[in-house]
Amino acid sequence: MTMTPAEADKVLADNFAPWVLDLGLTVESLGDDRAILRLPWSQRLAREGGGLSGQALMAAADTATVIAVSAARGAFVPMTTVQQSTSFQRAVTGSDVLITAVLTKLGRRMAFADITLTDSASGDLAARASTVYALMD
Repeated sequence: MTMTPAEADKVLADNFAPWVLDLGLTVESLGDDRAILRLPWSQRLAREGGGLSGQALMAAADTATVIAVSAARGAFVPMTTVQQSTSFQRAVTGSDVLITAVLTKLGRRMAFADITLTDSASGDLAARASTVYALMD
């Protein structure tokens, strides 16, 4: 029931807060159990020292999970984050970040995902996250 990237971009536009939309996330590709989003480099999102802020990366991981669940279910469904854990491995400076959210379990009421965030220029792993969502429909 996978949706197209254009349909997933519409899910972003229609269901996320303006500050999340300000991140500039775009959907690169979708699969039955995954979504890949791009977080474009922006000096506005950098912290002191020039690295992309952890808050922006965590919001991107959280958002990618919603898109992965929506793609797997064929449409957006109301859901809420129950848990997110993020480990940062290296700073990203001056490069976009690719966020790959892979669903490890999608049930009727809960969804679990593992997320990798990689520097698009070097391919280096910048962070790893895991999320748990409650599905509200």
